[in-house]
Amino acid sequence: MIFVMRKGATEEEIQGVVRFLEEHGLRAHLSRGVELTIIGAIGDEQVLEPLPLQALPGVERVMPVMKPYRLANRLTRPEGTVVRVGRDTTRTTEIGGPELVLIAGPCAVEGRELLRSIARSVERAGAGVLRGGAFKPRTSPYSFQGLGEEALRMLREVGDELRLPVVTEVRTVHQVEPVARYADMFQVGARNMQNYDLLLEVGRARKPVLLKRGFAARIEELLMAAEYVMSQGNHQVVLCERGIRSFEPATRFTLDLSAVPVLKRETHLPVIVDPSHAAGKAHLVPALALAAVAAGADGVMIEVHCQPEAALCDGEQALLPTTLGRLAADLAAIRRLVNEADYLRPPS
Repeated sequence: MIFVMRKGATEEEIQGVVRFLEEHGLRAHLSRGVELTIIGAIGDEQVLEPLPLQALPGVERVMPVMKPYRLANRLTRPEGTVVRVGRDTTRTTEIGGPELVLIAGPCAVEGRELLRSIARSVERAGAGVLRGGAFKPRTSPYSFQGLGEEALRMLREVGDELRLPVVTEVRTVHQVEPVARYADMFQVGARNMQNYDLLLEVGRARKPVLLKRGFAARIEELLMAAEYVMSQGNHQVVLCERGIRSFEPATRFTLDLSAVPVLKRETHLPVIVDPSHAAGKAHLVPALALAAVAAGADGVMIEVHCQPEAALCDGEQALLPTTLGRLAADLAAIRRLVNEADYLRPPS
């Protein structure tokens, strides 16, 4: 941590910062310039984080040297993390390994037979995880809110039939326990990325967590949200770029594909992309999915429906199963090219 003293800071103020650091078990390194004095704090910076450092007399600003996301920082695991999703009744899908992972399914579980039909089609396309919403966070209270625990039972039943792990969204702390019973992976949606009580609770639940970036969240804020989960001992976190809110109305959100290589450099956690929510329109999803894989994503999450025009939730962005089948082959081909490109790999 570096303390930049104000121009004209007195010797008493400078020595006051030195004493402050020594009192907290750190050493001080002084660098005196013509106009400014800089004091470097050497030691465990964590003891200083909760303190009002800029209130010290003579201090202009304080700059941390270490990244605030210590557990998620790539330096702690330069080889990268592989998150394994599954249970005894399903296969185990690895996210973050050499193979691209396809997570697919309906926006919301609407019925058992429809879910079964969609799940069979995404399994044939090569999906490694089945998605489906049971508790839906909707902007309007009059929109379809999901079938709740009944949907969770359907997901578990169909997932076991096809040996597919399942992921579904958890909205509140009270939903963590029932979702944990049925699902193999929690999804924390964009609206809840900074719901810190929920992040702590899913961290304690010890199941893999798919953490989506908030509508207006900076990359550092996404990584700090992951840090909340990891602080509870759960390092099975997958980050998801799903588009951010911008001034452009042509798409539902603006898909920030630059976030993928940035995250791959900053963190050891796997990174996937959700082109469905970003686009909001089915015809845009394939292009964005292909671009996401080219940018280095470890997987993509795509909404699929047999009858998008009749879907109770986000039908306009859902792909038909036949489209997904063709797209999946092209996604795998691009992934192979990316794996062969040494210059695209994050630093180890």
